[in-house]
Amino acid sequence: MKTKQILALVAILLLGINYVAAQGFGVRAGVNFQNINGKDASGDALENKLITGFNIGANYEIPVGTDIYFQPGLLFSTKGGKSTGEILGVKYDSKVMTSNIEVPLNIIFKPLLGTGHMLLGFGPYVAYGIGGKVKVESGGEEEESDIEFTNEVTEDDLLTDKYYLKPFDAGANFIIGYELESMLSLQLNAQLGLLNIYPKQPVDTETSFKNTGFGLSIGYRF
Repeated sequence: MKTKQILALVAILLLGINYVAAQGFGVRAGVNFQNINGKDASGDALENKLITGFNIGANYEIPVGTDIYFQPGLLFSTKGGKSTGEILGVKYDSKVMTSNIEVPLNIIFKPLLGTGHMLLGFGPYVAYGIGGKVKVESGGEEEESDIEFTNEVTEDDLLTDKYYLKPFDAGANFIIGYELESMLSLQLNAQLGLLNIYPKQPVDTETSFKNTGFGLSIGYRF
């Protein structure tokens, strides 16, 4: 599914949520700084670098105690990482970027601070990959491959020019921010992926990929 179609579907869904329950409904958008950490086929730690992406979506606050809220949400977010290396004396640069539908399930503590509220939160997230690209630049040429999501790669799959990752991801969110009296908010969040998103291969390796990163976003609560 194309990115524009995905964003249109998310927008329609968010408008529907806003119509049904405006009170407690919030929207949020921001920038992601993401990486893929883990191990290579030999078990050595990956030395990938951050890439810049974005997130956009909505959440809904449900009070569960004094200044404490359960905040489920729905996001469209981009993740990935980039690396550099050398094969047979030729240097290369590669970049992996995935598109994901993400559901954060956070607990938010909002104590009064000045005329607004401090935001402190944590919770799990689950995500599903819906698209992506891998770009490799080497020797002055650039190649681009589609990402296909699967839990297991077959020998026939290795004959294609596609790049494979597992579709499901899950991990933990950590949030700190501030919400103004006007209901505008600024939020810094960190994310730690806990699932290996590298699919099973025909030949066993020690490769593991885990999404990690942080981001900065602006929100508004109605």
